[in-house]
Amino acid sequence: MEEPRVSRYALVFIFMTIFVDMTGLGMIIPVLPKLIAQLTHVRLGDAATYGAWLIFAYAGMQFLCAPAIGNLSDRFGRRPVLILALVAIGIDYTITALAPTIAWLFVARVLSGAAGASYTTANAYIADVTPPEKRAQSFGLIGAAFGLAFVVGPAMGGIIGQYGVRLPFFVSAAIAFANALFGIFVLKESLAKENRRKFELWRANPLGALVALRRFPYVLPLCIVIVLIRLAHDANPATWTYYTMLKFHWTTAEVGYSLMGVGAVTAIAYGWLTRLVIPRIGEVRSIYIGLAAGAMGFAGFAFSAAGWQMYAWMLAFALMALAMPALNAILSQEVGPDEQGELQGAITSIGSLTSIGAPLLMSYLFAWFTGPKAPVYFPGAAFLAASLCLVLAALVFGWVKPRPINEPKASPSAAESQA
Repeated sequence: MEEPRVSRYALVFIFMTIFVDMTGLGMIIPVLPKLIAQLTHVRLGDAATYGAWLIFAYAGMQFLCAPAIGNLSDRFGRRPVLILALVAIGIDYTITALAPTIAWLFVARVLSGAAGASYTTANAYIADVTPPEKRAQSFGLIGAAFGLAFVVGPAMGGIIGQYGVRLPFFVSAAIAFANALFGIFVLKESLAKENRRKFELWRANPLGALVALRRFPYVLPLCIVIVLIRLAHDANPATWTYYTMLKFHWTTAEVGYSLMGVGAVTAIAYGWLTRLVIPRIGEVRSIYIGLAAGAMGFAGFAFSAAGWQMYAWMLAFALMALAMPALNAILSQEVGPDEQGELQGAITSIGSLTSIGAPLLMSYLFAWFTGPKAPVYFPGAAFLAASLCLVLAALVFGWVKPRPINEPKASPSAAESQA
């Protein structure tokens, strides 16, 4: 009777951790451009360049450090790493709120990226406390927290930001510290001492983590699927605002409402649909359906002739939420309990690297196909490219043919002996 209770409380805390983290990030989105302009004394348009480099610093540090964070959680447990990550996030927001120069904003972003973001260890925690057949639904909570936070966060940031451009950062810091304190009192360690392993520096970097996971036959090919999904997903933040303003002449408010719509349907899909569909049809079918629906959604965005059609295609796009939790569940069963942190660190690192390149690629496609040298004027080029990425991801996944969740896996030594 005790174990389900522990797991339930753990999952509530994990959900709140990700929600708080992402809400804090969403809160600062409306006011960050003004803070950058205030510190650099440049016009708002030029502040975007600094904003892009801040994103690059965060994603770059996350790419480098996420495997180390994952490996540390395999050595010392999930609880201390997760709580320290929350403290680091709180310090990040505090530095940002007090920053006297733009250089301090970069210090804060580097610190936040180095912490690996809390969802690296959060995913490992989920793998610890849930059985394999229920992991996809639990991983769906992470996506639900992301979606819900990006509905609540920007709205709160816009309201609070009216009373001071730095105030949302102070509020975000307070929320992060409060959640860390909450974790100290309620969060129990999920990784048993017998399942811990020593920290090895050679594995605590992006290349070393991938090399260490190479002995598991399905992991690296499935990482290619993750890269393609992330490439597709990042078409939205990279081009949505520009696309809808150019093609449909949306105002800033209309863009904001549409992004709230995307966040809402995504949160519902991750939080409710994954728990309803994946247990009934299994992880493999869920991935195919998610990739197919996502491809349809992005293609629909690309060819929409009116603004209301963007809302209609959000419903197909939301079904893509079935893919990542199911894929994460399949990946989590490939490694042992002492390597879940390393696996999630490698996945986070791959995602961070993709987040560095994808916005540049998708933005370039949008700029090229709306520019004077384009062979054909097509503002939806980035969305169509995202759709093709998901089609390719489905083909790669079909080529890999991973085992269903309940099928026992061969140990790496057995696989090597058969080879």
